[in-house]
Amino acid sequence: MSPYPPYATTVVGAYSVPRWYAALEREVEAGALSRADMANAQFVASQAAILDQDTAGIDILTGGEMHRRTNNRHAPPNAMLNHFWAKLPGFSDEIRHKPITAQDPNVTHPAAVCKGPIGDADLGLVDEFETVARFARGAVKVTVTGPHMLAKVAHDEFYGDLAAMMQDLAKVINRNLRDLEAAGCRYAQIDEPLFAVADDQEVKAAVEAINLALEGVSDMSVMGHICQGNYAVGEDYDGQVGHRYFTGRYPAALISDIHYDALLVEHDMVDAYQGLLGNKHLAVGAVDVQDLRVETPETVAERIRAHAWLAPEQTLITSTCGMNHLPREVAFGKLVAMTKAREILDPEQRLRRAS
Repeated sequence: MSPYPPYATTVVGAYSVPRWYAALEREVEAGALSRADMANAQFVASQAAILDQDTAGIDILTGGEMHRRTNNRHAPPNAMLNHFWAKLPGFSDEIRHKPITAQDPNVTHPAAVCKGPIGDADLGLVDEFETVARFARGAVKVTVTGPHMLAKVAHDEFYGDLAAMMQDLAKVINRNLRDLEAAGCRYAQIDEPLFAVADDQEVKAAVEAINLALEGVSDMSVMGHICQGNYAVGEDYDGQVGHRYFTGRYPAALISDIHYDALLVEHDMVDAYQGLLGNKHLAVGAVDVQDLRVETPETVAERIRAHAWLAPEQTLITSTCGMNHLPREVAFGKLVAMTKAREILDPEQRLRRAS
């Protein structure tokens, strides 16, 4: 039995980050509030993200990754990278900014420095699942950044070999995914947005590492989110849309060799997978997080129908990337557009939702 009904809806991961996050963080830094106060605010924001997804009718939801950040800038703790680097033995506390795209030298990331072998670590995935599952009515998905991005963006002063570094990261991710499966989680996701700026040899090494991370995971369905970036720069960060800074080649044939159950991709990249999908599902990123306008359900449905080769039983509905930059009302509107598009595409469907 397929783990996904036709046109099931899911988010990529991150949800609208409140503007007051940054103000609270400044109060913590000034000593007016404690870290426990900030943690409580993150908990409340996670509950709001879950409520919005459930209210909109999203089938497979996340906690919005709210606990992974204290602001919506690239300063640590960045939700995709610094959050995990900080948990991994081998990475120091030192942070150095690193350019991450040839398209704009102003776009940098506060990158950690790897100074020793990467050892086993609890990445917090089980705790996240159990926290979100306490409140969610829909099925819960937990996301984790993949070995390629974690290795490529970091400063490496130990391995001198990206493939070897990715292998060690994959072993840690594998243990955490197995623990997540044992805890009863039905869905997980690995995020990898940098394949477009890697050559074939590097992508092949990344594919091997990700498949290592998936070994032994059989009862939990694992998705792969593949995008080309969602970065915004500038002082007035909140409310901006991101940009695709990782564009160029698109190695769909190599990506298809990863043993995912489903791929999440931007709607204009879907056709790159024609003839390559096999029995995988494909989540069409049919709502654009780099557009502040809320799509109509009809527009979302049209973006999915445009790929006539993609069978309904293999089709999921998602966004192009995370919604962290979007104002909450815009993010919620896009969630509703996704679920109403599902009804347009299959009006007879009655998706089962986890309690």
